[in-house]
Amino acid sequence: MQLIRMFSVLFLAVSGLACGNPHVHDEHEVVARDSIKIAPGPSDTQIQFAPLPSSVDSVPIDPTLGYFVGDLGGGVYWVTDGAYSNMFLVSTHGVIVVDAPPTIGHKLLYAIGNTTRLPVTHLVYSHLHADHIGGASLFNASHPTIIAHVETLSLLASLSPRDPLRPLPHVTFEDNYTVRVGNQTLELSYHGPNHTPGNLFMYAPAQRVALLIDVVFPGWAPFSELAMSGFIPGWTAAHDVLLTFDFDVFVAGHVARLGTKNDVLLQKKYIEDLHDSCASAINGGFNVTAAIGPTVAANTGNAWAEFKAYLRVATQTCADNTTSRWLGILGAVDVFAFENAYRMVDALRIEYDVLGPFAVS
Repeated sequence: MQLIRMFSVLFLAVSGLACGNPHVHDEHEVVARDSIKIAPGPSDTQIQFAPLPSSVDSVPIDPTLGYFVGDLGGGVYWVTDGAYSNMFLVSTHGVIVVDAPPTIGHKLLYAIGNTTRLPVTHLVYSHLHADHIGGASLFNASHPTIIAHVETLSLLASLSPRDPLRPLPHVTFEDNYTVRVGNQTLELSYHGPNHTPGNLFMYAPAQRVALLIDVVFPGWAPFSELAMSGFIPGWTAAHDVLLTFDFDVFVAGHVARLGTKNDVLLQKKYIEDLHDSCASAINGGFNVTAAIGPTVAANTGNAWAEFKAYLRVATQTCADNTTSRWLGILGAVDVFAFENAYRMVDALRIEYDVLGPFAVS
């Protein structure tokens, strides 16, 4: 295997490191040694993260209610519990609900019930993940028509056993679908896999409101591992797709504030910087021989340990460079800096074909 051959060469080059080769940089020794520790590091309760910038300013959550309902005009409302958010549209004939996050849970029923007496007639799944639709069964009593992309149906149907909290959709589509209930219109479209296969773009044209879940986090850096996304090229491209919609406000599915086009553009720049920083790290941004030397010496023949050391240093190099430029601009950019860089390094290697020392020579 090319990997083993490469590390065999590196092992010969660094076999003297354990004896105190003076050319090894201390910073790489620390990272490499840490990469083979078995004991976990300090918990996050012991880490002081950077102060949050004003970009994260959010709506106030009434502690008694535990949720906030915002009127976006024209019968469109959004609901947040501070961590998750979704929206619903009140028409002359019934209510269209988009997603049912279980963290909001029964509070979503209260939010809708305190806004209208009309029943929920349609429920749209943005994608299959339980943290966004795991409360769908709460609407079983009103028997709504459940709508989702065909990929979402396929993935939910493949679960064994099937999850009763996420009823299977009744209506599916491949490219575009328009939900019309009374005087409300919600346009659904699919532009290929991004966060997950089947993750939808939604747009209320009359109110100029867009919804896209788990891609942009208004005012904040993305959640861990780029929002646990499955296909980073599609997830990255989703920023540009979202910008083609003529919206004033968008609902992001997370954080306690709405988004604007400026939020999309800002995160797009962050992702581009992360991409470039990680590509630079892979393509010679650190001394590979020095970085993995202690791990090679301590784990003869263990290619997994050696490659973990390589990935850790490449990731940390990228994370440090990117974070230094974005602290104070996006909230919590340092919290998941390593995890987001790690996901980007992996995407560069296996999806973008940026292989650095592992490319065909």
